[in-house]
Amino acid sequence: MDKKEIKILLVDDEPDILEIVGYNLKNEGYQIYTANNGVKAIEKAIKHKPHLILLDIMMPEMDGIEACEKIRNTEGLENTVISFLTARGEDYSQVAGFDAGADDYITKPVKPKILVSKVKSLLRRIKDNGSSQDITTLGNIVIDREAYLIVKDGKKIILPRKEFELFSLLASKPEKVFKREVILDRVWGNEVVVGGRTIDVHIRKLREKFGDTYFKTVKGVGYKFVLNES
Repeated sequence: MDKKEIKILLVDDEPDILEIVGYNLKNEGYQIYTANNGVKAIEKAIKHKPHLILLDIMMPEMDGIEACEKIRNTEGLENTVISFLTARGEDYSQVAGFDAGADDYITKPVKPKILVSKVKSLLRRIKDNGSSQDITTLGNIVIDREAYLIVKDGKKIILPRKEFELFSLLASKPEKVFKREVILDRVWGNEVVVGGRTIDVHIRKLREKFGDTYFKTVKGVGYKFVLNES
């Protein structure tokens, strides 16, 4: 995908952040849209369908956590990459962010060059529209990796990007135990720093949506996907 086609929505209630970050990303050739609160972020996300959203957490009217949850539940925005861009580095904020459906977490202040590098890394997660269809059927579950869609018992289930990638990884080899470090590398990438609870949060969300029987914890090692277990 050409840079000129890539749309990024930058959301922050600090004008200086919007100006500085927006300036650096525009210089890279991206289309930049801005909003200064969660309500406007949702409006502009629906209007422009950005490929990536950089979203502050602490904002007036609607905070970033709530905005992220609403964006994830909006048709046409399920696969938008969302990264929180915030000065809050506490573990509970990170967990809440991933729980809301975020793909990544960037802590302010961040140097422009580092931010641009992280943005490029995030954008590499977007599948090329010309990629071939990849569909896997496992019992009563169909995984469509191109559409980022799962069908279970004939019912479509659309997951946030990271939940889908985790589900897809574990289901790629049923009964195989994936070590935690392998999951972090394959789903989040080596360049992304995430808290130790990140995988656990995403597994919990998957269990809430599909039931406990599919995802088994191997204590001290990692997780595996199990089919047709009673």
